[in-house]
Amino acid sequence: SINVDVDVDADADGAIRILTEEEYALYLAIASTSFAASIASVFNASPLGLMPSFQKADDNISSSTMTAEIPSNSVLGLERNDNLKFDPRGLTRITRHPLILPVVPWGISTSILTGGRVADFALFGGLSLYAIAGCACQDLRIIRREGSVGTIFRPAAEDVRLSLDRFYASTSFVPFAAVLDGRQAVG
Repeated sequence: SINVDVDVDADADGAIRILTEEEYALYLAIASTSFAASIASVFNASPLGLMPSFQKADDNISSSTMTAEIPSNSVLGLERNDNLKFDPRGLTRITRHPLILPVVPWGISTSILTGGRVADFALFGGLSLYAIAGCACQDLRIIRREGSVGTIFRPAAEDVRLSLDRFYASTSFVPFAAVLDGRQAVG
């Protein structure tokens, strides 16, 4: 059981109403799920993000000692391979912006959870609008070929440009749009 004593929501007339337990649970679930999706995107790197991508390092077995030698360019048996970012998988099948777009439902639900006042919507709704604008601007940089993407990719390089074009053609800005139109599958 969730105790709802203080949380209020102001309607358009400025009247205050108390959130029901169901409403509180719904908004909390939306905020929590959105936050979890953003954190999970750290492990599902997109070519648009700053997070590097890793893969399991190839193990070279020495026949004389039968021990695995970890390659010198790996750490803890993992090696960096940012080209993996170009393959839509996990959250990038849902949206090409898996780190930032979850801020939108988080901001809206948090503004309601914190009281639903104009200041709450200005702050948390403003963060939601900022997230949408940032993702749109990032897409425009790629479409216009204006500069670097993430930490290492420069769209001017032909192989990177082609990889980004394939990534953009198979993913969507709007969550689940690529799934609904058949460019991606979930599962």
